[in-house]
Amino acid sequence: MMRSLKTLTSTAFAIALILASEASQTVGEQVPFDSISGTSQRGIITPQLSTFVKDILDEASIPGLSMGVVRLNKDRSPVVELAAWGKKTEDGDGDDLNPDALFALASCSKAFLVTAVGLLIDDYAHGRNVTPLPENIQTFNWDTKIQHLLPGEWTFPEEWAESMLSLRDAFSHLSGLPRHDYSYRPGDTAGDVVRRLKHLPHAYELREQWMYNNQMFMIGAHIISKLTNASYPSFVQSRIFDPLNMTSSTFSPSAAAQTGRLTQSWTRGSQRVPFWFPDEVAQLFAGAGGIISNADDMTKWLAVLLNEGVDPSTNTTIIPLAAFAEMTAARTIVSGVPAGDLSIMGYGMGWFRMSYRGHDVVWHFGAIPGFSLLVAFLPSDNLGTVLLANMDEKQDDNMRILCRVIDEALALPHDEDSVVQVLKPHAKGETTPDSTHAVEALPLDLEAYAGTYEDPAYGELTLCAPSNISEPCSQILADFAAVDAAQHIPSHLQLFAAWDRVWSSHVRLRHTSGNSFAVTFPHLFPQGYGRNTTPFEFWDSQVSIGRAEFVVENGEVVGFALVTEEQAAAARTKRTEGSLQEIGDAWFRRAE
Repeated sequence: MMRSLKTLTSTAFAIALILASEASQTVGEQVPFDSISGTSQRGIITPQLSTFVKDILDEASIPGLSMGVVRLNKDRSPVVELAAWGKKTEDGDGDDLNPDALFALASCSKAFLVTAVGLLIDDYAHGRNVTPLPENIQTFNWDTKIQHLLPGEWTFPEEWAESMLSLRDAFSHLSGLPRHDYSYRPGDTAGDVVRRLKHLPHAYELREQWMYNNQMFMIGAHIISKLTNASYPSFVQSRIFDPLNMTSSTFSPSAAAQTGRLTQSWTRGSQRVPFWFPDEVAQLFAGAGGIISNADDMTKWLAVLLNEGVDPSTNTTIIPLAAFAEMTAARTIVSGVPAGDLSIMGYGMGWFRMSYRGHDVVWHFGAIPGFSLLVAFLPSDNLGTVLLANMDEKQDDNMRILCRVIDEALALPHDEDSVVQVLKPHAKGETTPDSTHAVEALPLDLEAYAGTYEDPAYGELTLCAPSNISEPCSQILADFAAVDAAQHIPSHLQLFAAWDRVWSSHVRLRHTSGNSFAVTFPHLFPQGYGRNTTPFEFWDSQVSIGRAEFVVENGEVVGFALVTEEQAAAARTKRTEGSLQEIGDAWFRRAE
């Protein structure tokens, strides 16, 4: 989602991955495996693999990782291996993580949403639906237009591209709409997301370019609830979790916490952070990234995927074959450039698809603050793997482990240096608030840029200058001052704001040059968190950054363009006159 949910750039691995002390090992029973392909007679989670994982955890300072591996025996019965390394809690002994620990799945949840829509399509095709389709729909399939499924809500003019947006377009990230992840906030409903869409600028025309977007999956969950007269989580519970005996999986953070098995989570710098989605946010994110599960339950899901939608334990169809084929088939090119042992990369609906060393891999990452997840299966090689880490921005490390698991399972010689070299060139450097220096002086006094601004989709934002002493600025400045002193962030020409969003609590603008400011969207912890009471801020190094370009007319600031995705801004520049009002992800007009 953010992770699950992360920005994916145009090169092969940056696109796919930005977007993923010696610990004791807890390993499930190592069942001798008689492989269908004849490549292995032993377990996959070997002592050598365990040592490899431990080394990566130490190298990357990952607190803990849980792994599940599944293959199907000759009689199609699943053979499962489970393992966990590291810590679950800050008060534990450092090796208290078990395979039954619960993790947020983030964007690995998207495949469940697409499966649920496929089930609903199949229900209507076979007369099992509980509500009639809207009057103007004759056939319900992946090409059905969203405006026809949400009459009265999807109110775009007919000449707009949104009027032609299909379910397939939406779930293949072909809407042309960039992430706009700071346009929604805690307490929003999917209906709020739908209503704001008309105010969100596109980057591309419909079906022109693949571009990751979470809102389409929020809307997909909304469609399911509309057509079933039930919540999306209850539909998934009854149609997927219950039949597969996924008894630990839930959409409820509070329910997961009550089990005592929900892992704590950490961010870079080994700062512990809270579980990022409270219940009110989890409801909005249910379709895009709301599932909480563990390695054991996820191997049951992977076994179904290896068996083309049929539960191998009960011979029950969980995913209709037509839906399985639709969701796993790559419909668009994410990256047309191969990298080392990795082929070009495509995307279906909720799944990436590529080959690694000539072996077909269907996979998806998940990422929100505190978590890095990876779910993958090799349909032709009878292998499924889930990797769950309780620290964010560790997608590259998860991919390194996945490559090693594949090599171990298929008896391929592992070349770690080759894998690292593929990942290394695409890792984006972290941008910090003090990493740039002003070139051109600020044309006006800093106070001239402070004040209240508003955008119809992103809402209202009040920027405070350090000289502001009235409320709410005094408290905002005090919170930033505590963080900056503890983190040794140098003072500079900066503006600050409180901005309660799903991914942030505040905004920091730091002058770079002229009327330009670098922007970060941090979540502030002025009292620290957990046992560490040192103030700190967290912000995702890929998607919580941007720039603000202020416009001054006749000596007065009239507004600013917020750019959070440079790819989107560049695309808009090509098809418009290039004014700041047109190229930004949002135009914040100064309030009167």
